[in-house]
Amino acid sequence: MSVSVSIVSHGHAALVLQLLDDLAALGSTGLDVILTINVPEPLKLSVERYPFSLRVVRNVHRKGFGANHNAAFRLAEKPFFAVVNPDIRLRADVLPSLCAAAARPGVGVVAPLVLSPTGAVEDSARRFPTPGSLARKLLFAGRDAEHPTTGGHATPDWVAGMFMVFARETFAAIKGFDERYFLYYEDVDLCWRLRRAGFDVQLVRSVAVMHDARRASHRNMHHMRMHLAGMARFMITSRFGLGRP
Repeated sequence: MSVSVSIVSHGHAALVLQLLDDLAALGSTGLDVILTINVPEPLKLSVERYPFSLRVVRNVHRKGFGANHNAAFRLAEKPFFAVVNPDIRLRADVLPSLCAAAARPGVGVVAPLVLSPTGAVEDSARRFPTPGSLARKLLFAGRDAEHPTTGGHATPDWVAGMFMVFARETFAAIKGFDERYFLYYEDVDLCWRLRRAGFDVQLVRSVAVMHDARRASHRNMHHMRMHLAGMARFMITSRFGLGRP
């Protein structure tokens, strides 16, 4: 396995250190981690203590989710590229299985099953949103998984950006994330463009990671506005067939 892992910290120093320790404990070889510090924060770490290559990028100006990971991809050199949120915790080495799935012909992106800290399956693999599905979600506040949670691989419309793995040439072919999305819905858009280009989206249900969800858009009005802006952009884009230029 030879994979570049992109992690972006936006004031998540404690979570980043936990994730780096998880990666170190896996004992994976061929790992290259690119850590982007998106806003000034005290993050004390020694790159020498980790058994993998660790590069730290400190942004002068804050960037969006997609812009940060696209920038990390330009530094990445491995055959596979993984986007991982800082609030992911790893108890097993899921990367070999995910990279093997991403290497299959016609596969655009793969993701693991995502569990909450209580072990519940999160809604990280879903159908593309429609006005009707968004209205039902708002009215009934349902967050149940839309796909079976056991078995081999599922093929949802999209997988959440908290943990995504791509073959390098596929991420390059799709030109990465659309940076017009600052935060929220850039993962939906990327999967939509992959499917338009003839690639598959896969959920590998045989491996799982834990996600300590922040759910910032549920508590913060600024995040809520960004969420709604991303939603509106995607609905317009998908309805009128306006992909990234």
